Amino acid sequence: MSIKISLESARVNAKLTQKEAAEKLGVTQQTIYTWEKEPNKIPIGKAYKLAVTYGLPLDAIDFLCN
Repeated sequence: MSIKISLESARVNAKLTQKEAAEKLGVTQQTIYTWEKEPNKIPIGKAYKLAVTYGLPLDAIDFLCN
């Protein structure tokens, strides 16, 4: 059984603000906010970029939680 963390926790652990994460991913800060509240709505390509940006394997982030 592997432990998964929320998208917000992954961002905070990477020491990024929503604005900084948005700039790195080429999206708006509002998009990061929305994804953190509804992670199951993230396009797969962006989910991979999020994991890379946050320095985590894709399967370490819980994209199904609310």
